[in-house]
Amino acid sequence: MDKQLNQLTLRSKVTITLEELSVLFHGNGQRFEELAADILKLEEENILQPVKSAGQTTRTPSVAYRYRINKSKLQADFHVELHRYTSQFHSAIRLDCYYSMPPEIFLNDLPFIERIQTYLTEVGFPQESVPAPERSAALVGDEKWIDEGGGREVLERIGLWNVMKIVPVSDPLMMAFNVKIVMNPQQFHLIVENKTTYQALLPILSETVFSTLIYGSGNKIVKSIEQFDWQFPIQKANHTFYYFGDIDRSGITIWNSLNEKRQVIPATPFYEACLSKSPFKGKTNQRKDIKAIENFVTAMPCGPKVESLLEDGHYYPQEVLKSSELREIWRNWSWNIMNGKA
Repeated sequence: MDKQLNQLTLRSKVTITLEELSVLFHGNGQRFEELAADILKLEEENILQPVKSAGQTTRTPSVAYRYRINKSKLQADFHVELHRYTSQFHSAIRLDCYYSMPPEIFLNDLPFIERIQTYLTEVGFPQESVPAPERSAALVGDEKWIDEGGGREVLERIGLWNVMKIVPVSDPLMMAFNVKIVMNPQQFHLIVENKTTYQALLPILSETVFSTLIYGSGNKIVKSIEQFDWQFPIQKANHTFYYFGDIDRSGITIWNSLNEKRQVIPATPFYEACLSKSPFKGKTNQRKDIKAIENFVTAMPCGPKVESLLEDGHYYPQEVLKSSELREIWRNWSWNIMNGKA
């Protein structure tokens, strides 16, 4: 009956009809007596509660035409089930987070967790790092599961992401190096959203205290930043990332998504320089990510001005700053960073 209880747990409605219970428990062609026995057992366990106003069958044994599902009882039973699975699974598989989540999340994850359990039992922990599709195929028999099927989130929930030695498959970072300081213990990195800004700043990279200039290529940076440690393996250094993008809803959302992956500081001098110019009108059809804007506003002093600007239907592309202005800002700001003034 575990399968049927799981289906009751997943059900969004709080009531269920006798006809729906019939399909759930026995499909078509089942004997009424068997169905009634199952339903009455769930009544005794207080999982199903008869809706009296819906009436009862005249057949023996008599059952209600409609039932209310006792979700709190199912939740308690679910916690007992979680404890049972914890005792059965490999000790490295952590189920703690599911106690505070809706049961359906665990029930959806369970088939994959069971396959991972089999993998750990038969193979053990991987010794070499491999691309995500290869590890995905080995774990659950689906090469797209980690990148496209929510597999990474499942592995993070059960505490196995870091030990599975997975190399994310994404576009490589497009970046230039400042060879003069690439081995310094303090490493600064500037990410810019657009190609025009990247090309304008590239000639003076060696004149700054930055180790890299990274071309974000719009939304691509959110995935490609995962490649940073592989492409720039200076592990003992302290890495600080700055970001400069368009001052519009899309640009702020990119920064926020990137900041969730790796702490990234808005490059305030560039943003302040944009705000000193006349704004552009338009881009009113962009998705409004309220949380992203709130995070951006609190991340730098000129944030409130940005919020007001967007509400008025204005924006700034990075191209509002000329190449000469971009270079001058980076030179001056760069040395202020090194001297602890920015």
